[in-house]
Amino acid sequence: MSSTPFVIRPLTPDLWAAFDDLFGEHGAVGGCWCMYWRIGNDYRKRPRDANKADFYELVMKGPPPGLLAFKNDLAVGWCQLTPRDALPWLDQTWRLKRVDDVPVWSLSCFYVRKGYRRQGIASALVTAALDVAKRAGVPALEAYPLDASLTPSASSTGYASTFKRLGFKIVAQRVPPRPIMRYEFDRDNE
Repeated sequence: MSSTPFVIRPLTPDLWAAFDDLFGEHGAVGGCWCMYWRIGNDYRKRPRDANKADFYELVMKGPPPGLLAFKNDLAVGWCQLTPRDALPWLDQTWRLKRVDDVPVWSLSCFYVRKGYRRQGIASALVTAALDVAKRAGVPALEAYPLDASLTPSASSTGYASTFKRLGFKIVAQRVPPRPIMRYEFDRDNE
């Protein structure tokens, strides 16, 4: 990670204040606090503080549920990195149902602070996530990005072009703009 101006660290309890500052008063994307893939649309039916409290508990219990990108001492980016089994709502969404029974980890959410977007933070987070997953012995890392060439939507799940550039391959595409992409560690992707 020395080639990037960002330092990437796992979200451990001692970094909660930095994460809280990054997500701000409203919890990043609509008060989700990275709970959507855990509880589905119910996150919208609850107060934002309930989502925040639940995610806080996840961080305090460990293991780290994702990675933070720092520029100096300021948290400027986030990605949720966790075993897919911790994100049951992925299987409740028909376009993202499991492809097979491989025990993948998922890169399910990204958030980059305003003023720091389009500076390579998402790429730095994905690269660090690949390192973490490989060290953990995970067979594959999966992502659920949008293909920006097929939809003008903003994406809190990343963009397919970023993942493709970093060696991910499409393993399923049930709707054109939302592929399931995977980096398999037992194949030579580098």
